Amino acid sequence: MKKSATWLIIIAVAVLALWVVKSYNKLVQQEEQVETEWAQVENQYQRRIDLIPNLVATVKGYASHEQETLEGVIAARAKATQITIDPTNATPEQLAAYQSAQGELSQALGRLMAVAESYPELKANENFLDLQKQLEGTENRITTARQNFNEAAKQYNLQVRRFPGNIIAMIFGFEKKPYFEAEEGANKAPTVQF
Repeated sequence: MKKSATWLIIIAVAVLALWVVKSYNKLVQQEEQVETEWAQVENQYQRRIDLIPNLVATVKGYASHEQETLEGVIAARAKATQITIDPTNATPEQLAAYQSAQGELSQALGRLMAVAESYPELKANENFLDLQKQLEGTENRITTARQNFNEAAKQYNLQVRRFPGNIIAMIFGFEKKPYFEAEEGANKAPTVQF
Protein backbone atom coordinates (compact mmCIF):
# COMPACT_ATOMS: atom_id res chain seq x y z
CA MET A 1 0.00 0.00 0.00
CA LYS A 2 2.75 2.41 0.98
CA LYS A 3 4.66 1.66 -2.21
CA SER A 4 1.67 2.48 -4.46
CA ALA A 5 1.08 5.78 -2.63
CA THR A 6 4.73 6.71 -3.21
CA TRP A 7 4.36 5.95 -6.92
CA LEU A 8 1.20 8.04 -7.12
CA ILE A 9 3.01 10.99 -5.55
CA ILE A 10 5.96 10.57 -7.93
CA ILE A 11 3.60 10.42 -10.92
CA ALA A 12 1.65 13.48 -9.71
CA VAL A 13 4.88 15.47 -9.22
CA ALA A 14 6.12 14.37 -12.66
CA VAL A 15 2.84 15.40 -14.31
CA LEU A 16 2.93 18.75 -12.51
CA ALA A 17 6.57 19.30 -13.54
CA LEU A 18 5.74 18.49 -17.17
CA TRP A 19 2.82 20.91 -17.08
CA VAL A 20 5.03 23.68 -15.65
CA VAL A 21 7.68 23.09 -18.32
CA LYS A 22 5.10 23.03 -21.11
CA SER A 23 3.39 26.20 -19.84
CA TYR A 24 6.72 28.00 -19.42
CA ASN A 25 7.86 27.01 -22.92
CA LYS A 26 4.58 28.20 -24.41
CA LEU A 27 4.99 31.60 -22.73
CA VAL A 28 8.57 31.84 -24.03
CA GLN A 29 7.43 30.92 -27.54
CA GLN A 30 4.63 33.50 -27.50
CA GLU A 31 6.91 36.19 -26.08
CA GLU A 32 9.38 35.49 -28.89
CA GLN A 33 6.54 35.80 -31.40
CA VAL A 34 5.64 39.21 -29.96
CA GLU A 35 9.28 40.30 -30.28
CA THR A 36 9.48 38.97 -33.84
CA GLU A 37 6.35 40.86 -34.83
CA TRP A 38 7.74 44.00 -33.19
CA ALA A 39 10.90 43.62 -35.27
CA GLN A 40 8.70 43.52 -38.38
CA VAL A 41 6.96 46.73 -37.31
CA GLU A 42 10.35 48.41 -36.89
CA ASN A 43 11.49 46.96 -40.21
CA GLN A 44 8.58 48.55 -42.06
CA TYR A 45 9.05 51.90 -40.32
CA GLN A 46 12.74 51.75 -41.25
CA ARG A 47 11.80 51.10 -44.88
CA ARG A 48 9.66 54.23 -44.81
CA ILE A 49 12.46 56.23 -43.23
CA ASP A 50 14.89 55.00 -45.88
CA LEU A 51 12.55 56.11 -48.70
CA ILE A 52 12.10 59.64 -47.35
CA PRO A 53 15.47 61.13 -48.44
CA ASN A 54 14.80 60.08 -52.04
CA LEU A 55 11.28 61.45 -51.90
CA VAL A 56 12.44 64.74 -50.40
CA ALA A 57 15.22 65.09 -52.99
CA THR A 58 12.79 64.49 -55.84
CA VAL A 59 10.26 66.99 -54.53
CA LYS A 60 13.01 69.50 -53.69
CA GLY A 61 13.99 69.66 -57.35
CA TYR A 62 10.50 70.82 -58.32
CA ALA A 63 9.37 72.70 -55.24
CA SER A 64 12.42 74.52 -53.99
CA HIS A 65 10.34 77.26 -52.38
CA GLU A 66 8.44 74.72 -50.22
CA GLN A 67 11.39 74.56 -47.84
CA GLU A 68 9.29 74.61 -44.67
CA THR A 69 7.39 71.47 -45.66
CA LEU A 70 10.58 69.68 -46.66
CA GLU A 71 12.30 70.65 -43.41
CA GLY A 72 9.25 69.40 -41.49
CA VAL A 73 9.56 65.97 -43.12
CA ILE A 74 13.29 65.85 -42.40
CA ALA A 75 12.77 66.88 -38.76
CA ALA A 76 9.97 64.34 -38.28
CA ARG A 77 12.16 61.63 -39.81
CA ALA A 78 14.99 62.51 -37.44
CA LYS A 79 12.67 62.40 -34.43
CA ALA A 80 11.20 59.06 -35.50
CA THR A 81 14.66 57.50 -35.78
CA GLN A 82 15.65 58.62 -32.27
CA ILE A 83 13.00 56.58 -30.46
CA THR A 84 13.70 52.89 -29.99
CA ILE A 85 11.86 50.32 -27.94
CA ASP A 86 13.10 47.11 -26.38
CA PRO A 87 10.12 44.77 -26.90
CA THR A 88 11.00 42.71 -23.84
CA ASN A 89 10.50 45.72 -21.55
CA ALA A 90 8.07 47.83 -23.59
CA THR A 91 5.64 49.95 -21.64
CA PRO A 92 2.43 51.49 -22.96
CA GLU A 93 4.04 54.93 -22.51
CA GLN A 94 7.08 53.99 -24.62
CA LEU A 95 4.83 52.54 -27.31
CA ALA A 96 2.72 55.72 -27.28
CA ALA A 97 5.83 57.91 -27.67
CA TYR A 98 7.05 55.74 -30.55
CA GLN A 99 3.64 55.83 -32.17
CA SER A 100 3.43 59.60 -31.70
CA ALA A 101 6.77 60.16 -33.44
CA GLN A 102 5.71 57.91 -36.30
CA GLY A 103 2.37 59.77 -36.47
CA GLU A 104 4.19 63.09 -36.79
CA LEU A 105 6.18 61.61 -39.65
CA SER A 106 2.97 60.41 -41.31
CA GLN A 107 1.47 63.90 -41.02
CA ALA A 108 4.62 65.50 -42.45
CA LEU A 109 4.53 63.08 -45.37
CA GLY A 110 0.87 63.93 -45.92
CA ARG A 111 1.77 67.63 -46.14
CA LEU A 112 4.57 66.77 -48.56
CA MET A 113 2.16 64.86 -50.79
CA ALA A 114 -0.22 67.83 -50.68
CA VAL A 115 2.62 70.10 -51.83
CA ALA A 116 3.34 67.67 -54.65
CA GLU A 117 -0.23 68.09 -55.87
CA SER A 118 0.59 71.73 -56.66
CA TYR A 119 3.22 70.72 -59.22
CA PRO A 120 1.73 68.94 -62.25
CA GLU A 121 5.16 68.18 -63.70
CA LEU A 122 6.18 66.58 -60.40
CA LYS A 123 3.04 64.47 -60.26
CA ALA A 124 3.93 63.13 -63.72
CA ASN A 125 7.61 62.52 -62.84
CA GLU A 126 8.41 58.82 -62.99
CA ASN A 127 10.74 58.89 -59.98
CA PHE A 128 8.16 60.65 -57.86
CA LEU A 129 5.39 58.27 -58.91
CA ASP A 130 7.60 55.28 -58.12
CA LEU A 131 8.54 56.69 -54.71
CA GLN A 132 4.91 57.53 -53.99
CA LYS A 133 3.88 53.94 -54.82
CA GLN A 134 6.66 52.53 -52.65
CA LEU A 135 5.64 54.80 -49.79
CA GLU A 136 2.00 53.78 -50.16
CA GLY A 137 3.02 50.11 -50.17
CA THR A 138 5.16 50.70 -47.11
CA GLU A 139 2.26 52.34 -45.26
CA ASN A 140 0.17 49.25 -46.04
CA ARG A 141 2.99 47.00 -44.78
CA ILE A 142 3.22 49.08 -41.60
CA THR A 143 -0.50 48.61 -41.01
CA THR A 144 -0.20 44.86 -41.53
CA ALA A 145 2.88 44.61 -39.30
CA ARG A 146 1.10 46.53 -36.54
CA GLN A 147 -1.93 44.24 -36.83
CA ASN A 148 0.31 41.16 -36.64
CA PHE A 149 2.08 42.62 -33.60
CA ASN A 150 -1.24 43.27 -31.86
CA GLU A 151 -2.42 39.74 -32.63
CA ALA A 152 0.80 38.22 -31.25
CA ALA A 153 0.54 40.46 -28.16
CA LYS A 154 -3.09 39.37 -27.73
CA GLN A 155 -2.22 35.67 -27.84
CA TYR A 156 0.64 36.20 -25.40
CA ASN A 157 -1.47 38.36 -23.07
CA LEU A 158 -4.22 35.74 -23.04
CA GLN A 159 -1.69 33.12 -21.98
CA VAL A 160 -0.32 35.42 -19.28
CA ARG A 161 -3.77 36.23 -17.90
CA ARG A 162 -5.65 32.92 -18.19
CA PHE A 163 -5.74 30.41 -15.39
CA PRO A 164 -3.66 28.32 -14.78
CA GLY A 165 -1.06 29.87 -17.13
CA ASN A 166 -1.19 33.06 -15.10
CA ILE A 167 0.36 31.18 -12.18
CA ILE A 168 3.38 30.21 -14.29
CA ALA A 169 3.55 33.74 -15.73
CA MET A 170 3.54 35.21 -12.24
CA ILE A 171 6.18 32.78 -10.94
CA PHE A 172 8.55 33.41 -13.85
CA GLY A 173 7.87 37.15 -14.26
CA PHE A 174 6.05 37.20 -17.60
CA GLU A 175 4.05 40.42 -17.92
CA LYS A 176 1.41 41.74 -20.31
CA LYS A 177 2.63 43.42 -23.51
CA PRO A 178 1.19 46.75 -24.70
CA TYR A 179 -0.75 47.10 -27.95
CA PHE A 180 -0.55 49.63 -30.72
CA GLU A 181 -3.59 51.85 -30.37
CA ALA A 182 -5.25 54.30 -32.72
CA GLU A 183 -3.93 57.82 -32.55
CA GLU A 184 -5.96 60.56 -30.89
CA GLY A 185 -8.73 61.68 -33.27
CA ALA A 186 -8.34 58.67 -35.61
CA ASN A 187 -12.03 57.87 -35.11
CA LYS A 188 -13.05 61.05 -36.99
CA ALA A 189 -13.12 60.99 -40.77
CA PRO A 190 -10.81 63.54 -42.41
CA THR A 191 -12.39 66.42 -44.32
CA VAL A 192 -11.68 66.27 -48.03
CA GLN A 193 -12.08 69.48 -49.99
CA PHE A 194 -11.64 69.99 -53.72
